[in-house]
Amino acid sequence: MQIRELSIPDAFEVTPQVRTDDRGQFLEWYRFDRLEETVGHRLDLRQGNLSVSKRGAVRGIHFADIPPSQAKYVTAPYGAVLDFVIDIRVGSPTFGQWDSVLLDDVDRRAIYVAEGLGHCFVALTENATVSYLVTDVYTPAREHGINPLDPDIALIFPAEAGEPLLSDKDTAAPGLHEAAEAGLLPTWEAARAFYQTLNYGEK
Repeated sequence: MQIRELSIPDAFEVTPQVRTDDRGQFLEWYRFDRLEETVGHRLDLRQGNLSVSKRGAVRGIHFADIPPSQAKYVTAPYGAVLDFVIDIRVGSPTFGQWDSVLLDDVDRRAIYVAEGLGHCFVALTENATVSYLVTDVYTPAREHGINPLDPDIALIFPAEAGEPLLSDKDTAAPGLHEAAEAGLLPTWEAARAFYQTLNYGEK
């Protein structure tokens, strides 16, 4: 398993070793110890989610209030999605920037998204299936969104995704700067302080 930090601090791409023979494939898609070595603390996993999406479906940009927010470990058991992590932490050196990882059933990569970061993906295939392990249960009152088509963020969706298909909730979500002005976004300082409570440490 190889783990690489993305251009957004506190987000990581995880590439497993896939073993293939005439029976099929085997891989370790999650290792708590390897992730703990990288992020500086053990994940307290509290909920597992699974979504199945049409090609072109966009889910996000979603985030939760910090603390405790919700760290995510995401992979695609079937099909393919382009997964985005967006730095929405006000005061971060990469505020408003994003990075992406292709999650599919070929390379079997995963992405780790720390608390306080925005998360979004677009489905590149029909019935793209995404699995999420998360560190807190869903709490509607603490959940927020940013419009994934916000030009200030300017996510780039691949041509093979086709026309973006958004939920009414995501379509109505504010843009990044509107959310910041409304006080909805986490701050870099609050995120760093929360990571310290988890024995995260500076990398």
